[in-house]
Order: sequence, then C-alpha cells, then structure tokens
Amino acid sequence: MAVHTVAVIGGDGIGPEVIEHAIRTAQKAAVKYDHAELQWNKLPWSTDYYKQHGRMLPVDGWDVLAKHDAILFGAVGSPDVPDKITVHELLLPMRRKYDQYVNLRPSYLFDGVPSPLKDKAAGSIDIVVYRENTEGEYAPVGGVLYPNSPDTVAVQTGVFTRRGCERILRAGFEGARLRRKKLTSITKSNAQVYSLGLWDEVFESVRKDYPDVQSSPLLVDAAAMDLVRKPESFDVIVASNLFGDILTDLAAAVTGSIGLASSANINPTKAFPSMFEPVHGSAPDIAGKGIANPMAAILSAGLMLDHLGLAKAAKAIRDAVAKVLKEGRTRTPDLGGTATTNDVGDAVLAAL
Repeated sequence: MAVHTVAVIGGDGIGPEVIEHAIRTAQKAAVKYDHAELQWNKLPWSTDYYKQHGRMLPVDGWDVLAKHDAILFGAVGSPDVPDKITVHELLLPMRRKYDQYVNLRPSYLFDGVPSPLKDKAAGSIDIVVYRENTEGEYAPVGGVLYPNSPDTVAVQTGVFTRRGCERILRAGFEGARLRRKKLTSITKSNAQVYSLGLWDEVFESVRKDYPDVQSSPLLVDAAAMDLVRKPESFDVIVASNLFGDILTDLAAAVTGSIGLASSANINPTKAFPSMFEPVHGSAPDIAGKGIANPMAAILSAGLMLDHLGLAKAAKAIRDAVAKVLKEGRTRTPDLGGTATTNDVGDAVLAAL
C-alpha cells in the first residue's frame, strides 16, 4: 500500500472546523478507491501560535513542511492581528518558498446548486483558472516613506518576469488540452503597458506552440463583465496573481457559493510539497458557530489526491459532493439550508 505524508495546518477561524472533514473524507477515499494510506501530521501553526511565540511557525517550520508530500491548509487570518503578519509570514511565503507557481481554482455549477444568474443549467459553468502564484502584484517589493505623517508615500511594485509569465501560460495551455481546448489570457496591458505588456508578449509567443487550443487575450474588466454576462463562454483562464484572485471569487459566486470553491497551490516539478486550501479564508464572522460549509475544503482534499496520483479517490470525492448537492437535503446556510458543518461532512462521507 502506497503511503503519502500530509502536513495539516488548520489555522484560524473556520479553518480547523472544515479541515477535519477534509481529512476524514480524503482518508476514506484513499483507502477505499486507491488502496493508499495517508499519514497526517497536524501542526498547530495559527494566530494563536503567533500570540504565544511571536512568530507564525517555528524556526525549523519550513524544513518540517518540506519533508511532506503535500500540505492541507485550512485558513489563516484574524481580525486582531494584521494580515501583514498572518498572511505575509505564513501563506504567501509558503507559495514562494516552495515555488507553488500554479494556483489552480476550478469553478463548477453543480446540479442542485442555484446560480444567482438567471437560467444557468447544471454544468453550464465549468471554468478552471490558472493564477500565477509567486510574483506579479503580490510580490513583496515596496515600502513606506515618512510613515504616519501627512507626507506618507507608499510604493508597491508588481514584478513580472518572462520566466514567470511563460510557465503559468504553458501550464494553462497544457490544462486546456485536457479540457475543451479553449484558453483566455487575462490582461490590462492597455493601462499597465510594461508589466502586462510583457505578459501579452509572452502569451503571443507561447500560443504558437498550441495551435490546437483556441486562445485569445481579454482585458480584466471585460472578463469580469463576461463572467456575469456569459460565464459559459470560458473554459481555462490564465491570469496574474491579483486578477486571478479577484476573478476566482467572482467565479465562485456565480457558481453558487464560495463555500464550494477549492484551490491547489502546485509545484508541478514536485521538488517541493504542493498546498491545498479552500478559497474562503478564515471567515471570523461565523467561526465557532458550526455552520461553515466544509465542501470547499473537501474538494481541495480531492485536488490533493489527484496531485498525489490517487485519481480514483479524487473522482470519488467529487462525485460524493455532487451527489449530496444534487439530493439537496443537507445544505449549510450559504446554500440556503440549515445543516451544520458536521451534517454536511457526514453526508459527504456517507456518499463515498
């Protein structure tokens, strides 16, 4: 029996609540469908850990994580600690340190889930976003001059490299070949002529290697409009760090709920562990109430199993979630129901 080691960071807010159901579901699916064993290493790194130790993870934390095959991550962030500590000392450095340059975010309209858009049939919205995950607008380059004064100056520099643009675009094209062979490159080069001008230049070069994929550029404002107006027109989207982040939240909304939005932060070479997390964040407003939707975390665990080569287990998880959603009996409040986190987790587990 194959054995895979997984580091688990439940983190903050609803993270620990939903991640437990992701663990239970992944464990059962791996054993039952791929005869594989998952060994879980639960790590207590969170805002509470920061308050006790003055840092988000121990001195050897990065070395500890690097020894695992994958990382399952709940959420990080708390209203009483600045994001520049919680997010910028754990989540974003992890993506860069382990070169997880592909942020994969699928959005699918499941049967039984109503879209806020009119007359959208199940399966009609089926989008995968390849978001560049290590540079772009989220690169930690910049600073503040004359802080806390009337003359404060803040500079935030976007970093775009030919290598970074090319590898995320190629990943998107390879993904499109496995789907409906259509790719949209998101840009704003009419305004950001240098950084996204380079993105467009690389896109035009890379697309020549994929003549079998229908590809086109689209300005981000037009893309936001079309995700509402005609989301079924998209297949694979490739976008920079900031644009990919924003558009995937919109894509989650038009497919019913951010409570269904899964994601993978992938190092395609597997030289370092990849990390899998729900998109929804720590949601402190509902933390501890037992009403968070665990499906995004469960689907993220499914993406993890796929990455680990456990394709049958990954498909079984997606099918189980789809079955529960189609039946419509067990729904958390974000989907208009009254079920608890545990209710939904149990229903998905039973559906396996």
